[in-house]
Amino acid sequence: MKTIELKVNGIRVSREVSDNRRLVDFLREDLRLTGTKEGCSVGECGACTIIMNGKAVCSCLVLAVQCEGAEISTVEALHHEPIGLKLQNAFVRHGGTQCGYCTPGILMSSKALLDSNPNPSDDEICEALEGNLCRCTGYHPVIKSIKAVLKSVG
Repeated sequence: MKTIELKVNGIRVSREVSDNRRLVDFLREDLRLTGTKEGCSVGECGACTIIMNGKAVCSCLVLAVQCEGAEISTVEALHHEPIGLKLQNAFVRHGGTQCGYCTPGILMSSKALLDSNPNPSDDEICEALEGNLCRCTGYHPVIKSIKAVLKSVG
């Protein structure tokens, strides 16, 4: 067991975790932040995507002990940020949600993209989303949603 200290959604957190505790389990079970979903457990689907130190990462591939001193954002934090609210609203308005299971991960990948590149090209949007699998939308409504956000801030 090791005590880790990190910031999750802007709040300082200190918890004791085992050396093999995955970040996705830490977030969902220990912190009760259940918006982050687990789909594949091997980093292939992107459902568990969070933002860690400004980068989109699959939380199923990160150990909680690796997060010492990190800043983590989960889908629960989106409603506190203007761009997060715009993304959520655009996804609802343009049908980017469908069944919703992959939506938290796609939203987080989209937010990480817009945080680092406020005016991405179509190719850059597709590249940012390539780690997120969605079986329902065909990605067209997702891309349309992101482009709607670009228009609203541009």
